[in-house]
Amino acid sequence: MTCKFLVTRRIPQAGLDCLQSAGEIILPAQDRNLQASELLALGKNADGWLTMLTDLIDADMIQACPKLRGIANYAVGFNNIDISACTEHNIGVTNTPDVLTDATAEIAFALILSTARRVVEADGFLRTGQWTGWAPLQFLGTNICGQTLGIVGAGRIGTRVAEMAAGFRMRILYTARNRKPALERSTSAVFATPEELLRQADFVSLHAPLTAETRHFITAEQLRLMKPNAILINTARGPLIDEQALLQALKEKRLRAAGLDVFENEPNITPGLMELKNVVLLPHIGSGTEATRERMAVMAAENLIAMVQGRRPANPVNPEVWD
Repeated sequence: MTCKFLVTRRIPQAGLDCLQSAGEIILPAQDRNLQASELLALGKNADGWLTMLTDLIDADMIQACPKLRGIANYAVGFNNIDISACTEHNIGVTNTPDVLTDATAEIAFALILSTARRVVEADGFLRTGQWTGWAPLQFLGTNICGQTLGIVGAGRIGTRVAEMAAGFRMRILYTARNRKPALERSTSAVFATPEELLRQADFVSLHAPLTAETRHFITAEQLRLMKPNAILINTARGPLIDEQALLQALKEKRLRAAGLDVFENEPNITPGLMELKNVVLLPHIGSGTEATRERMAVMAAENLIAMVQGRRPANPVNPEVWD
């Protein structure tokens, strides 16, 4: 019997070709985020799902799909999936680690540069015909070279950001569950508690996974610890930040600026953020290069084929299904 694969959003063709070689593909008629009822209707008779971070897959949905053998998430994160329920029903889950490390780190550093030097604000000023020539006090920003960067979560992406920062002669602090000797050797990064990092850093860049412990890692209390000229960057997960608290801090200029590629209630943006000039907002493009998205598509497809065929995939999130 031919295997059936549900792909919840259109992905690069290389990934679809890979799946097509192993079975039949089910694609929604429209390329948009699916409602839970739509996902269930399309995927109920599929052997495997290739899903997005926007697809919320809970225990009830898993229970309703007895044919399902594997879920390949088209992302590094997998907080959209009830992993315990999948494991209980012997359904494998995979992600796409490593391939988007460079691309996401580049976006984090792009936000550091654009917030520090007011790039977006200055671009809009020029495009709207307001610029009449160079002026000594026009769009003064803050230096990056020699400043202190605090990295929250020193995994692959956080480590790559630290390596980039070393090229700007930045002093690097990091906080993580465990010390990272290799990171310390390669960049002279210094391990710090979260409180020490927030108090000392000129730039704070978030790279932690979203868990019960990290949700609202940044609240009004943490924002009060930060320097008034500090800049906050988030390319990890939106709910790491209490956006209402961030909005107030930016409005009251208790922070210099923020750069966000992810949002607490994505795709909805906290009202008021878009009106502020001291925040740069991007539509979740951290992994958005042609090469990266294609590699993610092929990796997810290969993971899904392996699971549906009863083989251990290369990137298991719940390896106990195969152990």
